[in-house]
Amino acid sequence: MKTSFAYAGRGQGGGAGTRRIIARALLVLAVAALLAACTTARFAYNQAPHFSYWWLDSHFDFDDAQAEQVRGDIDAFFAWHRREELPAAAGLLRQWQAMAARELTAHEVCTQFETVRARLVGAGERLIPPFARLVPQLSAAQLQQLQRRQARSDEEFARDFLRGSPEQRLQRRLDQAVSRSETFYGPLSAAQRELLRRWLAESPWDPERAQAERQRRQADLLQTLRRIQAEPAQAQQALQAHLQRLQHSPTPGYQAYSDAGVRHGCAQFAALHNSTTPEQRRKAVRELQSYERDMEVLSAQR
Repeated sequence: MKTSFAYAGRGQGGGAGTRRIIARALLVLAVAALLAACTTARFAYNQAPHFSYWWLDSHFDFDDAQAEQVRGDIDAFFAWHRREELPAAAGLLRQWQAMAARELTAHEVCTQFETVRARLVGAGERLIPPFARLVPQLSAAQLQQLQRRQARSDEEFARDFLRGSPEQRLQRRLDQAVSRSETFYGPLSAAQRELLRRWLAESPWDPERAQAERQRRQADLLQTLRRIQAEPAQAQQALQAHLQRLQHSPTPGYQAYSDAGVRHGCAQFAALHNSTTPEQRRKAVRELQSYERDMEVLSAQR
């Protein structure tokens, strides 16, 4: 979510690696579902099935039979998500409204982040059976299309986070953090912007290390898809194992690095929140109330 306590793990001040654990491959539809948490929530959520299909098709270039199957699986996923997950999201938003009105600890923020992450992983697990049916049908040309899309994603990441001087990189991250925070709290003061700058400068997040992990996951995905095509009966087990490796990297030392980034992101979020004025907190509460209403309306639309 762009503006919620889940933001603690998403800013470039340490949570970017964790964000990408969730935002790739099997969890793409779950992430698309989170489009509900934006200023055009109802329109965005109702368009999420179309967006999800477009995202997947851009990676695999489905034929007609595959397209029909994938669209049906996406519709089934969102029917479940609307029925089961949106009411749960509304409950979280009510809880966050009470939290937004007072000061927070980093531990509280991380607890909420882990709650959101667990729900995303649960949603991702529901995607394993439809992917298991799809993967054996993919052609060599479609896997090559996936590789091209992965390479383009790597180029975009390099453009956003690896190019320029250290100060230019920091400024880009700061601009993003300020934009997200101001959507939630309204205009930040100079002191609050400086607070964010300090936290971002001290972040353990390493874009080179993040890019290396992204590429490991990309290679892992391709290897998993090829293994499934060789042994279709093992599709669900192979995808489950891939999902586990997305959550817990086998790269030595990476999990400790990722966990440190999440803790830093939680502390950063708490520090900024605790610096906010009463009016900024009231705006945050109003935003969360608006999201809650959207969740309730959307969950009632069947």
